[in-house]
Amino acid sequence: MDFKHAARPSPIAGTWYTRNPKQLETEIHAFIDKAVISDDEFSGTLFGVVAPHAGYQYSGRTAGYAYRVVQGLARDIVVILSPFHQYICADLVTTAYDAYATPLGTLPVETDMLAQLNESIPLQQIEHDPEHSLEIQLPFLQCALSNQFSLLPLMVRTRERTKLKKIAENLLALLQGQSFLMVASTDLSHYLPLETAHKMDAEMLRRSKAMDADAVLAAEGEGAASACGASSVAVLLYAAKMQMDARAFILNYSTSADASGDTSAVVGYGAAGIYLPG
Repeated sequence: MDFKHAARPSPIAGTWYTRNPKQLETEIHAFIDKAVISDDEFSGTLFGVVAPHAGYQYSGRTAGYAYRVVQGLARDIVVILSPFHQYICADLVTTAYDAYATPLGTLPVETDMLAQLNESIPLQQIEHDPEHSLEIQLPFLQCALSNQFSLLPLMVRTRERTKLKKIAENLLALLQGQSFLMVASTDLSHYLPLETAHKMDAEMLRRSKAMDADAVLAAEGEGAASACGASSVAVLLYAAKMQMDARAFILNYSTSADASGDTSAVVGYGAAGIYLPG
């Protein structure tokens, strides 16, 4: 694989979130600080989180809950599993750059690990991509984690269970012995009336809490629920279930109506934490 020795410039800073570093940091810490989670509700080691990826004015409050459980932790590598909202003929996509830039600084990409992964699972590299769902997680990570870290960015397009399980298996093999966190980036239902969205989103969150990756993937085809990052969530759940006794906790749920007041066509947002014993 060939990587450009340059940081991917942000196409969404200044629109999806503020470009001003001090203001951005203040806003993110406010989202995290306002997320009230009982410390005795969870036990074990945080394996990964599910976080939304809309503009911060809409989903920042719910994202704050995901990153509340990340706050203060140290992880050397963050695997970000996101959708890729544009069409591309590939199952798995990654960046062509060796770093990502945000207003809060530059994050290096684990280029050697991506090259190793590419030996077993073909990766399509892209540049000048407009994808927001991966980048939107980065400033939150920069504020929440207590140490410098690198990125393993993966945009998942396939919805085939066998391929998604293989991605999970290969990721775990690649990360063996490493200090890492997995982040699955997804929004829930899109542009439905509020009451319908509540019902469908509750079903998707129920399937996620049950650690049932197959059911998460099947939900849209059944007409029961939807999530644009269902494949990303599935990889996270498959990988977690390959460990012993992984458990999922739903941390928060909201919709765009909470920010906009428009209940006629809302987008749903959920946050979850995946824990391992110990």
